[in-house]
Amino acid sequence: MAEPAWQELLRFRLTERNAKESAYASIIEQYRRLAQQTKLLKERNASLLRAVGSVRGNPNSSTVFVPGTGEDNPVRAAYMASLESQISSLRDELATVYKTQGQNAQRLLSMNETLREKEELSRIDSENLRKTREELAVFKRKVDQHAELMAEKDRTLQILHDEISTFQLELGQIEERNSTLTKDNAKLLQRWLDAKQAEANKM
Repeated sequence: MAEPAWQELLRFRLTERNAKESAYASIIEQYRRLAQQTKLLKERNASLLRAVGSVRGNPNSSTVFVPGTGEDNPVRAAYMASLESQISSLRDELATVYKTQGQNAQRLLSMNETLREKEELSRIDSENLRKTREELAVFKRKVDQHAELMAEKDRTLQILHDEISTFQLELGQIEERNSTLTKDNAKLLQRWLDAKQAEANKM
Protein backbone atom coordinates (compact mmCIF):
# COMPACT_ATOMS: atom_id res chain seq x y z
CA MET A 1 0.00 0.00 0.00
CA ALA A 2 1.47 3.36 -1.06
CA GLU A 3 2.16 5.86 1.67
CA PRO A 4 0.26 9.19 1.62
CA ALA A 5 1.93 12.00 -0.32
CA TRP A 6 2.35 14.15 2.78
CA GLN A 7 4.36 11.44 4.56
CA GLU A 8 6.64 11.04 1.56
CA LEU A 9 7.07 14.83 1.39
CA LEU A 10 7.85 15.01 5.12
CA ARG A 11 10.45 12.24 4.80
CA PHE A 12 12.01 14.03 1.82
CA ARG A 13 12.11 17.35 3.72
CA LEU A 14 13.79 15.69 6.72
CA THR A 15 16.36 14.07 4.44
CA GLU A 16 17.05 17.41 2.76
CA ARG A 17 17.40 19.12 6.13
CA ASN A 18 19.86 16.50 7.38
CA ALA A 19 21.84 16.81 4.14
CA LYS A 20 21.99 20.60 4.52
CA GLU A 21 23.07 20.35 8.15
CA SER A 22 25.82 17.87 7.31
CA ALA A 23 26.93 19.62 4.10
CA TYR A 24 29.43 21.82 5.97
CA ALA A 25 30.54 19.18 8.44
CA SER A 26 33.79 18.58 6.53
CA ILE A 27 34.51 22.32 6.37
CA ILE A 28 33.88 22.72 10.08
CA GLU A 29 36.16 19.76 10.77
CA GLN A 30 38.89 21.26 8.60
CA TYR A 31 38.59 24.63 10.34
CA ARG A 32 38.81 22.84 13.67
CA ARG A 33 41.97 21.08 12.54
CA LEU A 34 43.35 24.38 11.30
CA ALA A 35 42.63 25.95 14.68
CA GLN A 36 44.41 23.11 16.46
CA GLN A 37 47.33 23.32 14.08
CA THR A 38 47.46 27.10 14.51
CA LYS A 39 47.55 26.66 18.25
CA LEU A 40 50.38 24.13 17.96
CA LEU A 41 52.26 26.39 15.55
CA LYS A 42 51.87 29.35 17.88
CA GLU A 43 53.27 27.29 20.71
CA ARG A 44 56.15 26.15 18.49
CA ASN A 45 56.79 29.70 17.35
CA ALA A 46 56.78 30.91 20.94
CA SER A 47 59.25 28.18 21.73
CA LEU A 48 61.47 29.26 18.85
CA LEU A 49 61.21 32.88 19.92
CA ARG A 50 62.24 31.91 23.42
CA ALA A 51 65.18 30.03 21.91
CA VAL A 52 66.15 33.11 19.91
CA GLY A 53 65.86 35.22 23.07
CA SER A 54 68.01 32.83 24.97
CA VAL A 55 70.62 32.98 22.22
CA ARG A 56 70.57 36.76 22.28
CA GLY A 57 70.85 36.85 26.06
CA ASN A 58 73.67 34.30 26.20
CA PRO A 59 76.53 35.27 23.83
CA ASN A 60 78.59 32.40 25.17
CA SER A 61 76.15 29.80 23.80
CA SER A 62 77.08 27.69 20.85
CA THR A 63 75.01 29.89 18.54
CA VAL A 64 75.73 33.59 18.92
CA PHE A 65 73.30 36.24 17.70
CA VAL A 66 75.12 38.96 15.76
CA PRO A 67 73.10 42.09 14.81
CA GLY A 68 72.77 42.63 11.10
CA THR A 69 73.56 39.02 10.26
CA GLY A 70 70.18 37.46 10.87
CA GLU A 71 70.40 35.52 7.62
CA ASP A 72 73.43 33.63 8.99
CA ASN A 73 71.79 32.82 12.30
CA PRO A 74 70.82 29.12 12.24
CA VAL A 75 67.99 29.60 14.74
CA ARG A 76 66.50 32.47 12.76
CA ALA A 77 66.95 30.58 9.50
CA ALA A 78 65.26 27.51 10.98
CA TYR A 79 62.49 29.72 12.35
CA MET A 80 61.91 31.38 8.94
CA ALA A 81 61.97 28.01 7.17
CA SER A 82 59.45 26.68 9.67
CA LEU A 83 57.21 29.68 9.14
CA GLU A 84 57.43 29.38 5.37
CA SER A 85 56.62 25.68 5.59
CA GLN A 86 53.69 26.42 7.85
CA ILE A 87 52.44 29.15 5.51
CA SER A 88 52.70 26.82 2.52
CA SER A 89 50.89 24.07 4.41
CA LEU A 90 48.18 26.48 5.55
CA ARG A 91 47.76 27.76 2.00
CA ASP A 92 47.36 24.21 0.72
CA GLU A 93 44.83 23.39 3.40
CA LEU A 94 43.00 26.67 2.76
CA ALA A 95 42.86 25.86 -0.96
CA THR A 96 41.49 22.44 -0.08
CA VAL A 97 38.91 24.07 2.17
CA TYR A 98 37.89 26.50 -0.59
CA LYS A 99 37.65 23.64 -3.05
CA THR A 100 35.54 21.59 -0.65
CA GLN A 101 33.41 24.64 0.10
CA GLY A 102 32.83 25.17 -3.63
CA GLN A 103 31.88 21.53 -4.08
CA ASN A 104 29.50 21.74 -1.13
CA ALA A 105 28.02 24.95 -2.51
CA GLN A 106 27.49 23.20 -5.85
CA ARG A 107 25.92 20.25 -4.09
CA LEU A 108 23.68 22.61 -2.14
CA LEU A 109 22.58 24.33 -5.36
CA SER A 110 21.86 20.94 -6.91
CA MET A 111 19.93 19.85 -3.81
CA ASN A 112 17.97 23.11 -3.82
CA GLU A 113 17.11 22.58 -7.47
CA THR A 114 16.03 19.02 -6.73
CA LEU A 115 14.00 20.27 -3.79
CA ARG A 116 12.36 22.88 -6.02
CA GLU A 117 11.49 20.20 -8.57
CA LYS A 118 10.12 17.94 -5.83
CA GLU A 119 8.06 20.80 -4.42
CA GLU A 120 6.71 21.54 -7.89
CA LEU A 121 5.80 17.87 -8.36
CA SER A 122 4.22 17.86 -4.90
CA ARG A 123 2.24 20.99 -5.80
CA ILE A 124 1.03 19.37 -9.03
CA ASP A 125 0.12 16.18 -7.15
CA SER A 126 -1.73 18.21 -4.52
CA GLU A 127 -3.62 20.08 -7.24
CA ASN A 128 -4.50 16.83 -9.00
CA LEU A 129 -5.59 15.33 -5.68
CA ARG A 130 -7.77 18.38 -4.99
CA LYS A 131 -9.39 18.12 -8.43
CA THR A 132 -9.90 14.38 -7.99
CA ARG A 133 -11.55 14.92 -4.62
CA GLU A 134 -13.83 17.58 -6.11
CA GLU A 135 -14.77 15.23 -8.97
CA LEU A 136 -15.35 12.44 -6.46
CA ALA A 137 -17.64 14.72 -4.43
CA VAL A 138 -19.59 15.57 -7.60
CA PHE A 139 -19.90 11.87 -8.46
CA LYS A 140 -21.07 11.08 -4.93
CA ARG A 141 -23.74 13.76 -5.17
CA LYS A 142 -24.85 12.36 -8.51
CA VAL A 143 -24.96 8.85 -7.06
CA ASP A 144 -27.01 10.09 -4.11
CA GLN A 145 -29.39 11.91 -6.45
CA HIS A 146 -29.65 8.82 -8.65
CA ALA A 147 -30.34 6.67 -5.58
CA GLU A 148 -33.06 9.08 -4.46
CA LEU A 149 -34.55 9.05 -7.98
CA MET A 150 -34.48 5.26 -8.08
CA ALA A 151 -36.12 5.09 -4.66
CA GLU A 152 -38.84 7.48 -5.85
CA LYS A 153 -39.35 5.37 -8.98
CA ASP A 154 -39.54 2.23 -6.86
CA ARG A 155 -42.20 3.86 -4.71
CA THR A 156 -44.13 4.95 -7.82
CA LEU A 157 -43.77 1.47 -9.31
CA GLN A 158 -45.10 -0.08 -6.12
CA ILE A 159 -48.09 2.26 -6.21
CA LEU A 160 -48.72 1.31 -9.85
CA HIS A 161 -48.46 -2.37 -8.96
CA ASP A 162 -50.98 -1.87 -6.17
CA GLU A 163 -53.33 0.01 -8.51
CA ILE A 164 -52.96 -2.70 -11.18
CA SER A 165 -53.79 -5.36 -8.59
CA THR A 166 -56.84 -3.35 -7.55
CA PHE A 167 -57.94 -2.90 -11.18
CA GLN A 168 -57.40 -6.61 -11.89
CA LEU A 169 -59.56 -7.48 -8.87
CA GLU A 170 -62.29 -5.08 -9.99
CA LEU A 171 -62.01 -6.39 -13.55
CA GLY A 172 -62.44 -9.95 -12.28
CA GLN A 173 -65.54 -8.91 -10.36
CA ILE A 174 -66.91 -7.10 -13.44
CA GLU A 175 -66.21 -10.09 -15.65
CA GLU A 176 -67.96 -12.33 -13.11
CA ARG A 177 -71.00 -10.01 -13.11
CA ASN A 178 -70.96 -9.90 -16.91
CA SER A 179 -70.88 -13.70 -17.02
CA THR A 180 -73.79 -13.88 -14.62
CA LEU A 181 -75.74 -11.27 -16.62
CA THR A 182 -74.98 -13.13 -19.85
CA LYS A 183 -76.35 -16.34 -18.37
CA ASP A 184 -79.40 -14.53 -17.06
CA ASN A 185 -79.97 -12.89 -20.46
CA ALA A 186 -79.65 -16.25 -22.15
CA LYS A 187 -82.21 -17.76 -19.78
CA LEU A 188 -84.59 -14.83 -20.28
CA LEU A 189 -84.13 -15.02 -24.06
CA GLN A 190 -84.78 -18.74 -24.01
CA ARG A 191 -87.87 -18.25 -21.89
CA TRP A 192 -89.05 -15.53 -24.25
CA LEU A 193 -88.44 -17.76 -27.24
CA ASP A 194 -90.23 -20.58 -25.54
CA ALA A 195 -93.15 -18.29 -24.81
CA LYS A 196 -93.33 -17.12 -28.41
CA GLN A 197 -93.08 -20.70 -29.63
CA ALA A 198 -95.93 -21.61 -27.37
CA GLU A 199 -98.04 -18.79 -28.71
CA ALA A 200 -97.21 -19.84 -32.26
CA ASN A 201 -98.24 -23.36 -31.50
CA LYS A 202 -101.58 -22.11 -30.14
CA MET A 203 -102.14 -20.05 -33.25
